[in-house]
Amino acid sequence: MFDSHTFYKKRLSSHVKNLSRYLKYMFNGHIAFAMLFFTAATAYYYQQWLEQLPANFPTGIIMGIVLGLLISYNPIRTLLQEPDLVFLIAAEQRMGPYFRNSIMYSFVIQTYLIVLAAAAFGPLYFTSFSGRAGSVYLVTILLFLVLKGMNMLTNWNMLKVRDKSLRTIDLTARTLLNIVTAYFVIEGHALFAIITIVLLLLVIVYDFMVAAKQPGIIWDLLIEKDQSRLQSFYRIANLFADVPHLKNKVKKREWLTKPFISRIPFERSATYDYLYQISFLRSGDYLGMYIRLVVIGGIFIWVIPNVWIKMLFAILFIYLSLFQMMALYQHHRTQMWLDLYPVNPNLKQTAVIKIIRKLGYVQAFAFTFLFIFQLEWLGSIIILAGALTFVWAYVRFYVIPKLSKV
Repeated sequence: MFDSHTFYKKRLSSHVKNLSRYLKYMFNGHIAFAMLFFTAATAYYYQQWLEQLPANFPTGIIMGIVLGLLISYNPIRTLLQEPDLVFLIAAEQRMGPYFRNSIMYSFVIQTYLIVLAAAAFGPLYFTSFSGRAGSVYLVTILLFLVLKGMNMLTNWNMLKVRDKSLRTIDLTARTLLNIVTAYFVIEGHALFAIITIVLLLLVIVYDFMVAAKQPGIIWDLLIEKDQSRLQSFYRIANLFADVPHLKNKVKKREWLTKPFISRIPFERSATYDYLYQISFLRSGDYLGMYIRLVVIGGIFIWVIPNVWIKMLFAILFIYLSLFQMMALYQHHRTQMWLDLYPVNPNLKQTAVIKIIRKLGYVQAFAFTFLFIFQLEWLGSIIILAGALTFVWAYVRFYVIPKLSKV
């Protein structure tokens, strides 16, 4: 007889092994060192900022928005695969234990979001509400975990509804109520918090009633959402290691590609220049990852007061960008037709190195402009010279030897 509980344990074991294989590449020595430096510097300046915290700082609004969004974010990791649409649908009546385990697993792995956010906001909370005891904050966190569990069960029931607009309206309503509830709880307005919690419960009861009228599980929706999340993880892991399971998505972005591609000469020697520039702009998460690193690095450079620490962060984020863009070299590894190009294969490596070097230089100039905008004249000169030197040295002594071994 089919035992869905045993089947789930096997599926979970396979899933954990799959994730572990890629996580060990993602958190290698380079990234671990960068994260350690990033965390230490952030904690130091966070403490410095708290010492000068204004009396009217909107702690409740900020914590309410962040924690409310985290309470509302409840993806269910069912671990379903595309063949299940054929082979498991006949056993739907016996899949109760499987889906209960999925909900429990999803809740457990997502509690860390609330815990991490609560730990990060802890110093700010006690600085703003210095008269409150630590037990009050602990009870607040436990309440948020209960609300998250309720929202997760509601999200699971709404996945039985095929009408996407109804699911969107429901999620929007619950998100707003979660944010307002979190705000009232943080601010200590017990009466208003109770009112919003009651309204949230009414929405949840309504959702359960709607879900009870649905004919059954929407297998294709569950598989689509789970595979979409898995592919998102694969796209990130692909920046660090070869991921054969990745299904690359291509976006047209004609408005962006035309200005860049038009400058590439129509010559045989520029074949790979064209290919990899198109790949960077349209495929995977390369462009998005690069822009995010530039923006986040720029924010840190803008808010950190110490010039030398600004420079360290600038070099750190340039390093992260160059390191992650190296994955572009392996982007077309499964395309055998590239071997048929009547061009020198060494041009492939040259094209990727050229793109990486250009991206590094662009990021160096972007960070330099931030220094100039803040009237850090000496710092702008030093960071420009230092960043350009770092890009040249990193490409020359690390990227080229690394790609030569691939």
